[in-house]
Parts: sequence; structure tokens; C-alpha cells
Amino acid sequence: MSKIAVLIPCYNESKTIAKVVKDYKAALPEADIYVYDNNSSDNTDKIAAEAGAIVKYEYRQGKGNVIRSMFRDINADCYLMIDGDDTYPAENAREMCDLVLNGKADMVIGDRLSSTYFEENKRPFHGFGNVLVRKFINMFWGNNKNTIVDVMTGYRAFSPMFVKTFPVLSKGFEIETEMTIHALDKNLLLKSVPVSYRDRPEGSFSKLNTYTDGIKVLMTIFILYKNYKPLKFFSTVGLVLAVFSLALFIPVFAEYLKTGLVPKLPTLVVSSIMMLAAFLSFVCGLILDTENQKDKQFFELQMNLIKMIQSNDK
Repeated sequence: MSKIAVLIPCYNESKTIAKVVKDYKAALPEADIYVYDNNSSDNTDKIAAEAGAIVKYEYRQGKGNVIRSMFRDINADCYLMIDGDDTYPAENAREMCDLVLNGKADMVIGDRLSSTYFEENKRPFHGFGNVLVRKFINMFWGNNKNTIVDVMTGYRAFSPMFVKTFPVLSKGFEIETEMTIHALDKNLLLKSVPVSYRDRPEGSFSKLNTYTDGIKVLMTIFILYKNYKPLKFFSTVGLVLAVFSLALFIPVFAEYLKTGLVPKLPTLVVSSIMMLAAFLSFVCGLILDTENQKDKQFFELQMNLIKMIQSNDK
């Protein structure tokens, strides 16, 4: 029988955690429900344990830190991750897990944006941020086959292939963005399932800061684009520098052809330095792209090894 692990990262969710645990125990009675408490001060851990969850602790603050521990500690055939705020009904849990268990997906995304999110969400800038992040990621990584609708959702199902090869770098709420980009870059199997969304109940408060966490997410996209696509990134930087260099050089060169003199020597020096920087940027992109290709080859070896281990276990 396949082992399903339901993973619930929690920080001060005493108002909702008991209902969440009971709902997912009912939807997936064979699953182990893990609640990872992240320094809660409202007895979230005790309430979760009373509801029937296996409670573990992560003392480094931040959702990314919690998920790193979850993925490292727990072994299962399917991992279902949800938030502890009771915003995701359990009715899609079985469908999402079956897609993973049947080998049809390495990551299943619970898509709120195609359902009730914009009606239920009471924070308009959160909706705007979701759309903005989605547009950036689809522009940099998406294609006709892999267009992501909901990047920031906390409702996802994963295969062991994803969980055991995903290098968790983020500490906070940027983790969902990092997961999505990793799956797109490594060409993993992705599926989106429209799920209903309901806003937090009264007395329950979001830990996500619209502005500071939004900036962190956008910076994560920028940094991962540099890391995952270095040739494109540094070639673009080099092209911009080259254009500015030529814009400075051409008037000086035209004046030289007319008079035989170089009247703006500092401008010529700056232009030369910018052109050299453009060349170096392009070379850096080539070198880093070569290393990136080696990393992808290593990732393929990791996946093949995991498949062999899974086959032997069966």
C-alpha cells in the first residue's frame, strides 16, 4: 500500500489546525498527518496532537526552513502539503495524490486563481502580487505545455523524485516560487488542479506581509533566473552595456573623423570600459552556463538513482 504523508507547516494556527487535521484525516484516512510547529506561542502543537496529528518542531523561523526539515525527515510515496489556516478544503486531496501515485505528476499545483480566490481573498494586493509573479515566471520559464496559473499556492502534492532532489534555498514565503521554478527548469511533470479557496476565518491572521514578502519573492525570481539561466541573464547584461558603450563611442568617433582630434577623452575611456565589461559579462555567462549544464546532468543521475531505489523497494 502506498504511503501518503500530509505535511502542514504551522505558526500560530490554533484557531484552525484541529479542523484542518480532522478534515484531511477524513479525506485520506490511510495518510500520516504531520504538523511541523514553527515556534508557535498559542498551543498550536498541543491542539494538533489532540486532533490526531504527528507533531514535530522546526525552531528556525520561516516556512522555507520548515519545508526543508519536512522534505529531509519524512519518507513517503506521495507528499501532500497544505497550510494550517483552513483556506484549502480537503475535497481535492485524493485527486492530487492519485496523480502523483499513478506517475502522472512530480508536482501537482492546487490552483486557486482559476476558482474562488479573487472572490474570497480580502487582500487585493495579494491577488495583484499573485498575478504579477505568475506573469514573470511564465515569461522566463513557461511555454505552451508548462504554463503555471497559480505560483504562490500552498496546496501541492509531490513525488519522492521532487522532494528528494529539491534544494531548498529560501527561508520564508519565497519557497513556493522556488518550487515552481525548480520544477519548470528541471522539466519535471507538472499538473494543475483547480481547487476552491476560502478566506481565513475570523480571528485567524495571515503571516504573509504583502510588501516585504512580495519584494522577497520578486528578488527570488531575479536571483533564480540568474542561477538557472546564466547565459541569457549575462548576455542581456552584456548587450545593455554594449549598447550604452556604442552610444558614447559613436559621437566621439564621428568627431574624430571630422577633426582628427579626440575632444572627449573621458567619454572614450568610459565607453571602452563599458565595452570590456560587456565582453566579460558574456564570457561569465558562457562559463556559468557550462557549469549549469553539468548540474543538470548530475540532477538526471540523481533521478535515475532514485528510480532504481524505488524499483528495488517494490
